[in-house]
Amino acid sequence: MEGNRDESERCYYLANKYLSQGDLEKAKKFLTKAERLYPTQRAKDLLERIESMSDDDSTQDNKENKEPNNEGVRNRRGSFGRHKEESSVKEYTEEQLIMVRKIKKCKDYYEILGVEKTATEIELKKAYRKLALQMHPDKNKAPGATEAFKAIGNAFAVLSDEGKRSKYDTYGPEMEEINHRRHTHRNEFEADISPEELFNMFFGGGFPSSNVYAHHTHSRRQHRHYHPRENVSNDSGFTLLLQLSPILLLVFLSLLSSWFVSDPLYSIHKSGKYNTERTTSNLRVNYYVKSDFKVDFKGDLRRIERNVEEEYISNLRQNCWRERSYKENLLWRARNHADARLYEKAQNHPTPSCDRLQSIYA
Repeated sequence: MEGNRDESERCYYLANKYLSQGDLEKAKKFLTKAERLYPTQRAKDLLERIESMSDDDSTQDNKENKEPNNEGVRNRRGSFGRHKEESSVKEYTEEQLIMVRKIKKCKDYYEILGVEKTATEIELKKAYRKLALQMHPDKNKAPGATEAFKAIGNAFAVLSDEGKRSKYDTYGPEMEEINHRRHTHRNEFEADISPEELFNMFFGGGFPSSNVYAHHTHSRRQHRHYHPRENVSNDSGFTLLLQLSPILLLVFLSLLSSWFVSDPLYSIHKSGKYNTERTTSNLRVNYYVKSDFKVDFKGDLRRIERNVEEEYISNLRQNCWRERSYKENLLWRARNHADARLYEKAQNHPTPSCDRLQSIYA
């Protein structure tokens, strides 16, 4: 029934037109159609008034049936003149109706706002302000103004969101068409805020609240709220600080730990800090210490050497696993392709880490 509302409004408009021309039959015809499509009290009242006017004219014609026909027409028109001021006055201009129809025909959000795809945020806001003031249902009474106002708000809310705009530029209106064909209720490019709320954020409630948005889901309002950047510019610095606080805390803790945690006593690899070479007494593994190691170290040297050898063997195991995996891959490729040379290369591929482990375990 809601989908017939615009057509019902059009029939009501045509009925008023024919009523002003004195054609009661056509006016009654279109009012009856308007009532059938989308019943309204004003259409019902006007239909009753026309039927009353028709009855009065019929009675008047019966009383004056001896008068010329043109005189009867004058009486009928005179009767209409008495009721003309009582008929509904059109509350919108032709320009408003044309603009509403133009917006409702648009399928692209950029086309709705009348901007290019390269439009900046400032250009989007400027276009929205202009159209929202013209299309607000409390100012524009043309049929379909409510739907046009919703379309403007939804277009701006999507295009002003960087993530939604990027997805819309990628998929465009085709995604909405796919959703429509699949009868899905979720719109990929649906705004997270009602058009009335968005309007009030821009204009501070410049027009009275309307009931046409009562269908907007309350749960979505609870979970998501759209805030134009210009309204929260004063809080942006504080918000940024809150967002960065975990990272700053981690950096601070890292620096703090570096002050209290001393450097390792040794390194398996030689470097500028660890430049003095030493060798373990058991497996004869080379490792490196600082130049002042003999002066500063007062602990158990055997414990350090055990740690060095355990780390050395762990590294050998990891390297051996990689060497064997590479060799097995070569063998598999050689057998799969029947490549003799590759097979010979795989067989002769060295595995020094595995050989060293074997010699340690022997």
